[in-house]
Amino acid sequence: MAPCGPPNGLDVQNGSVSSHDAPIPGSTKGQLLVATPPLVDPNFDRTVVYVLEHHDDGAVGVVLNRPTMHQLPDGIARWEPHLSGPSVLFDGGPVAMDALIALARVEHPDDDVWSPVVGDLSSVDLALDPGLVAEGVHSLRVFRGYSGWGAHQLEGELAEGAWMVLPAHADDVFCSEPDSLWRAVLRRQGGRVAWVANAPDDLSSN
Repeated sequence: MAPCGPPNGLDVQNGSVSSHDAPIPGSTKGQLLVATPPLVDPNFDRTVVYVLEHHDDGAVGVVLNRPTMHQLPDGIARWEPHLSGPSVLFDGGPVAMDALIALARVEHPDDDVWSPVVGDLSSVDLALDPGLVAEGVHSLRVFRGYSGWGAHQLEGELAEGAWMVLPAHADDVFCSEPDSLWRAVLRRQGGRVAWVANAPDDLSSN
């Protein structure tokens, strides 16, 4: 599962994300990739990834359940009061660890400031003053780095059974208990998929 840069047509800059290309048939955009145990790559073991873009050139998303111990960097710390709890920086994936992606749910977003991402999610340039542009923000999360796949790479991993593609709920991106999100997403599916949630962290002990 080699990390790649963002696919063509996706811009990531100062927390703002914008997409220019249409998704492909069978695109996972706006859905969750839930890692199937055991996943050998430690970057993605027991992760839940929200897919921001998926087209012919590849896919990109952010890991939703890897909170860090770090606060926002000094340059954007003024956005901290708007963060959804836990109010820390999240590890979005192993690609471009110096890049920040801000995802938010905003009431009546100003199109000149907020960029639509997926559904009701928007992003914003974190260099802007939140005192001027953050009115109406209901939820906000900032991710450091992201998860990227090259052309047809994600399709290959899906064929190998490395991921389950599952519907996203409105609050998954801003989950207040990210450490339990992997199991929670699986359990709400019911049936055999829910059984996977009970897999022990150390499969050798099963």
